[in-house]
Amino acid sequence: MESSLRQYIELYSDNKALIDAGSCEPMNRMRPLALQRLEQHGLPSRKVEEYKYTDIEQVLAPDYGVNLRRLAIGADPYQAYKCSVPGLGTSLYYMMGDRLCPARKDQPVLPDGVYVGSMTDFAARYPEQLAEHYGRLAQTEQDSLTALNTLLAQDGVVIRVAPGVKLDNAIQVVNLGKSDIDLMTNRRVMVIIGDGAIATLLFCDHNLDRSRYLTTQVGEVFVGKGASLSLCEIEETHSGNTLIDNTYIAQQAGSRIDVGYFTLHGGVTRRMLRQAFEGEGAEAKVYGGVIGDGTQHTDTNLLIDHRRGKCKSDVLYKYVLDGQSVGAFAGKVLVRKDAQRTDSQETNANLCVSPQARMYTQPMLEIYADDVKCNHGSTVGRLDNQALLYMAQRGIPEDEANLLLQQAFLDEAIRHITLEPLRERLTQMAERRFRYKLKSCEGCDLCAQKR
Repeated sequence: MESSLRQYIELYSDNKALIDAGSCEPMNRMRPLALQRLEQHGLPSRKVEEYKYTDIEQVLAPDYGVNLRRLAIGADPYQAYKCSVPGLGTSLYYMMGDRLCPARKDQPVLPDGVYVGSMTDFAARYPEQLAEHYGRLAQTEQDSLTALNTLLAQDGVVIRVAPGVKLDNAIQVVNLGKSDIDLMTNRRVMVIIGDGAIATLLFCDHNLDRSRYLTTQVGEVFVGKGASLSLCEIEETHSGNTLIDNTYIAQQAGSRIDVGYFTLHGGVTRRMLRQAFEGEGAEAKVYGGVIGDGTQHTDTNLLIDHRRGKCKSDVLYKYVLDGQSVGAFAGKVLVRKDAQRTDSQETNANLCVSPQARMYTQPMLEIYADDVKCNHGSTVGRLDNQALLYMAQRGIPEDEANLLLQQAFLDEAIRHITLEPLRERLTQMAERRFRYKLKSCEGCDLCAQKR
């Protein structure tokens, strides 16, 4: 057994009672199955196709501390940090590690039928609902990193929107890292959008200090019949941050989702999305953007699973890589035998600004139905010399021209964001990221406004 996995299994074996005591029954019930999976299959090596470009053994090897006693971190996030998107008017929540901080007293009251709270609190109030949903999507995948999270996670956040409820404001969850030592955090996210409901969710990852962080996160998202969900995740951390994010989405008939992932800065980021159409006539837009430089490593693995007919999917992912950064994208669109009249488009476009940057791309179509319309493609290129010459002739300095072209390239993905205030803010954040580059971005605030 790999040495990194052994340390986590021993951690669980030595502290099982403590881990269970800090969690809830539905989460505890899944741990033996997760342990069995890890003992039998171990961690995925680079021989496994989905993990070909990320060395998981190396990623998990450092000896991180784990807050098993779930001690409160001595900081008020509302005073220490403010992630502000002007004009968006979000209902704002903070997570420190796997702990959801209490909402401020002046927080706008959520509409009836909307719940935002910790998973342990949800288990106490609605035990049958959590038992019904927890692990339902994640366990079927049998992914070892999902199993590791299931083994160690003690808490997380649940967002539930009752059938027919339409949220006027977005719900924003800011994940903050703050620690005096290198720290591992394992958290769960569950989103339940009832039939006909409409919701917008924004998740942001930031760090308050220079400690090294390893975060595993598993999200399970249930979208009911005729429901609409807009979900966006933004990562702006630092080079000592490692994020492993596995998300599972199940859509029912007639539902609509748009899902965006943007990595503006980080160390090692590995995102996996498993999205499934479980009812006819549903639509999904999945888009994302990555800005990489230094030795940053960003790996994205998508599966869009057309299980039912008359569904539509649209995937657009863009990378801009500088320095010695590495990017990887693998996106598979699977059209099953019963998924007739599928309409799917998948595009991955990548820009390598530096000769040392590396991009690996693998768009895939696997089709078993005969009445479909599916396209896919990928490109890896450099800055357009003709465009640079054109701008030079008009007096634009070379460095400025380079930055303008990079920003314009990424902007196509950003324009997919439906909320105008968030779209404008992310455009500004991306511009600052391009202009300041790695040295200035290390430890900068970007969207933070310290009080």
